Parts: sequence; C-alpha cells; structure tokens
Amino acid sequence: MSGELFPLPRERAELAPGAWHVPDWLSLDEQRELVVAARTWAAPPAGMRRVVMPSGGVMSVRSVSLGLHWEPYRYTEQLPTGERVKPFPPLLGGLARRAVADVYGSIPTDPYDIGLVNFYDADAKMGLHRDADEDSPAPVVSLSIGDACVFRFGNTETRTRPWTDVELRGGDLVVFGGPSRLAYHGVPKIRPGTGDSATGLTTGRLNITIRASGRPAR
Repeated sequence: MSGELFPLPRERAELAPGAWHVPDWLSLDEQRELVVAARTWAAPPAGMRRVVMPSGGVMSVRSVSLGLHWEPYRYTEQLPTGERVKPFPPLLGGLARRAVADVYGSIPTDPYDIGLVNFYDADAKMGLHRDADEDSPAPVVSLSIGDACVFRFGNTETRTRPWTDVELRGGDLVVFGGPSRLAYHGVPKIRPGTGDSATGLTTGRLNITIRASGRPAR
C-alpha cells in the first residue's frame, strides 16, 4: 500500500466463528487477470448498472451479475431490462473452490454459480446486509482489488453492534460460512488512492463476491 516504506506482514484472522480474512491471497497477476475480465463482464449487454432498491433508493456502487442476476431480494435469469444475465465464468468457480479449500480444508457439495462484481468509487458505500437469497449454505467468497476499504463484519441477528471493522486491501480474501454465513456485513468507507495501479485498476475498488445458489443445474 502506498505510504508504507516497510510494510509489516499481515496475518490471516478469524473475524467471527467461520469467517476469515486472508490478506494478500491473490497474486498481482491474478488481480490483473480479474481486472481485465471484469471490464469485459461490465460491458453491455447486461453490463454494469446501479441497483434500485424497493424503497426507490439507488445503490452507490455499480454492479454486474454473473450466472444469475440479483434483484432485491431474489435471483433471476434476466435483468429488469429483459437482457439475459452473462454466464458464470469458470475462473470465478475455480477461485471460490480454492479459497474455501484454503480456509476450511474442504469444498462444499453445491457448485459455485453466482458472481457479483461491485465497483466502488471514492464516495461509494455498502450498508449492512445479509447474503440470504441463496438456497445453499456454502460459504461466501469475497475478493478485493484496488483501493482499500473499511469492511464491517457484524452478527447474524441485527444490523447493530457487535461488529468488527477490518481494513481490506487489494488482493485480500474474505470467506464466511458456517455460523457466520448469514452475518450482516458492509463497507462504510473507501480509502481513495490506496490501490496498486499495477493491477490495471487506476482508481476505485473492485469487489468480486462468489456464491452458490443451491439451485439445480440449468
């Protein structure tokens, strides 16, 4: 990270039972590959857009869905505009399986088949929410590229405390399953200008979340 002349090594840490932060999990080459792929995924048709919530509010992050499209609070195979969602990339399935095996020592039975790519600019945030629209209990896999952020990991009962705040940097992995699978989590702050431009992402934060729907294979 910029500004650190002699950065100290960061250790993996358990944020809550079943939830782990693994710093620097992605290599620089893997981050570059994901940035190139994300630009392809974000292009029309069925490209990156801002999700409109049922209340009428518009999310500050821009998102693109892969495999299945997330629309509050359900998954569909088409966007509201009628465009069919882009297919789920094998690249993400491989990363998810590797991440879960690394953290838990085993791979879930349900295949990973949903990707959600979120782009955060300097002012974007993500309120506390649960990933509760899947039929599978398989752990959620989250990858970060670009600017650092404050990641808030809460409890399974309420959006209020207790929670843990941790800084996520480019290349970091978060995996949460088991008793923390339905924990509330969010991003209250981005740290602009802290990303590594060598990834090909010169501004903002890219977050790629990979999930298992639990639906029968289509």
